[in-house]
Amino acid sequence: MFLSSAVDPTVFDEGFLRQLERLKVLMRAPVRGGLKGGRRSVKRGQSVEFADFRDYALGDDLRQLDWNVLARLEKLFIKLYVEEEDVTIHFLLDASASMASGTPSKLRFAQRAAAALGYIGLASEDRVAVTALGGRAGRRQVSLRGSGRVFRLLSALSGIAAAEGPTDLMAAARHAGAQLSGRGVIVLLSDLLDPNADRVIRELAATGSELIILHVLSPQELDPALEGDLRLVDVESGEGIDVTVDLATLDGYRARLAAWRDGLADLAARRRATYVSLSTDVPLSDLMFAELRRRQVVG
Repeated sequence: MFLSSAVDPTVFDEGFLRQLERLKVLMRAPVRGGLKGGRRSVKRGQSVEFADFRDYALGDDLRQLDWNVLARLEKLFIKLYVEEEDVTIHFLLDASASMASGTPSKLRFAQRAAAALGYIGLASEDRVAVTALGGRAGRRQVSLRGSGRVFRLLSALSGIAAAEGPTDLMAAARHAGAQLSGRGVIVLLSDLLDPNADRVIRELAATGSELIILHVLSPQELDPALEGDLRLVDVESGEGIDVTVDLATLDGYRARLAAWRDGLADLAARRRATYVSLSTDVPLSDLMFAELRRRQVVG
């Protein structure tokens, strides 16, 4: 099968896709959707899964009467079933300039992760939407439903490129949040290298959708192989700073990095969001079938 350049054909082969189809993006609570889909709703419907009884009322559909209960108790009861409805999984991909860095690139890793999760959503009859966060806006790429739209999804993801110049992640996320309709799942894929990263999490958590944060950093950021006198330049602002890197400097950097990630995880937990810290060298199969299953993002 043909796959776009956003995904690695040696990973996204037929066998891998069949494995993905056995998974579903998990939600903590029942949902209110629009079209019938594969989710348990808080509303009562007429699916095949029995939920409860209620007393018969004038005008109810007689086909829903439980005749066995009538024969035993001589009372009229209506059978209720779980309504199955769809939700939207919104993928918000950070397309700031910093996401282009790293080996492998953070943006490429995010594209592949979104492709795998999006394929799960489409195969589960969920609606899948993709928005790129760059500059000061969230640019909606696609909103799709049905497993037959997978190539549209992959094409949209492969077309996302890192922005040139600065990105206001807060403004872009707020713009994207304003476009959301209905309750669903938001998957934010970002390196969160923004001074307002904590506000981004608060804003997205306040939308009422379930928030999943995939915090993507490169191996070079997690464990930099630097030493000596260096000038570090911000890829977005172009501003530089002169530093002297020795063992003490690296130890201090790792400690601050760990404290920063722990702080983001604590904030996410307080906002009932799921926070997953990732390195771009994690194989996609390990991400999908080990890490995200362990964190109950998929199951």
